[in-house]
Amino acid sequence: MPPSLTPLLCLGLSVGLRMPVQAGWSEHSDPLELVVTGSIRKPSLSALSSPVVTSGGTITLQCGSRQKFDRFILTKEGENRLSWTLDSQREPGGQVQAVFSVGPVTPSDRWTFRCYGYNRKRPQVWSQPSDRLELLVPGVSGKPSLLTQQGPIVGSGQSLTLQCHSDIGYDRFTLSKEGEQDLPQITVLQPQAGLSQAEFHLGIVSSTHGGQYRCYGGHRLSSEWSAPSDPLDILVAGWLPDRPSLSVQPGLSVASGEKVTLLCQSWSPRDIFFLSKEGAADPPLTLRSQSQAQQHQAEFSMGPVTSAHGGNYRCYSANPSNPYLLSQPSDPMELLVSGSQTTVVNLIRMGVAGLVLVVLGVLLLQAQDSQRRTQAAART
Repeated sequence: MPPSLTPLLCLGLSVGLRMPVQAGWSEHSDPLELVVTGSIRKPSLSALSSPVVTSGGTITLQCGSRQKFDRFILTKEGENRLSWTLDSQREPGGQVQAVFSVGPVTPSDRWTFRCYGYNRKRPQVWSQPSDRLELLVPGVSGKPSLLTQQGPIVGSGQSLTLQCHSDIGYDRFTLSKEGEQDLPQITVLQPQAGLSQAEFHLGIVSSTHGGQYRCYGGHRLSSEWSAPSDPLDILVAGWLPDRPSLSVQPGLSVASGEKVTLLCQSWSPRDIFFLSKEGAADPPLTLRSQSQAQQHQAEFSMGPVTSAHGGNYRCYSANPSNPYLLSQPSDPMELLVSGSQTTVVNLIRMGVAGLVLVVLGVLLLQAQDSQRRTQAAART
């Protein structure tokens, strides 16, 4: 990238000529500094926590590089252009960096930043600009909904797509993942009145896809974004080698209205267990592990069960260091839910009553037959 000339006000030393005041001439203008950018490799710019910041809050931005810069400059782009300059600090790994505190941040303006590095001996020679970092300031307008057709648990090799939709006519959406800097945006070409949606195609599933996601809606003519959607956890199965086992107590067939316990067990030291029902859109049930006889397990209690509880279940295990990366799934277990317990009891009662009636009928017939034989013998 060839060097470029960038005018910036009140940064470093000024250059240019100040003409003496003469008859017919005004006083000289404020100094204009010209700096050369692009001759040195660009630094990196990141938000220490997340680029999502609440209105009125402050955020910490870090500009860093392996180039031995003496100072870093952070610039806010747009109409209300601002800049901050800090001396660099050397880190143990050999990188130099500067940490900027920015705020208060409000949704009435776009908060887009770049940073540069330079050395004191050549204060007008700056590095290439860092990649642009845009902050997202959630507003109060109606939150959209975020979902995935694949379900909350995905496996390696699947293609992952997240869909953000709203009954408000937003014409752009953005997606944020907890702990990451990227805020991919999608423009809705023709939002319909009262309905808008966007699909974020995240590619083939890998371990990096595990995490918590939210989406936001906005309008192109405004810098404000909506309130965040409810969080969506994406869990990636198959990244831990073990495969837990799943069993049910008291048995695979249970009457409606009864209680049942699904037991997930693993011989590997696992701290978290997940129970998922096939085809269910709801998040899986989660329990902490309990150790018994060198096994790690969790008991998922259900009840009173209904026909809606019937279906195929699988369980998974995970560790708290990365709860979004799961083990292999257990073998599927089908839970069968029969009619209600009251119905079964009534059927048993009806059966017993019917049996009593049959026995009484047989005894009555035998008594009548015995009486006829006695009367016949007496006549003879």
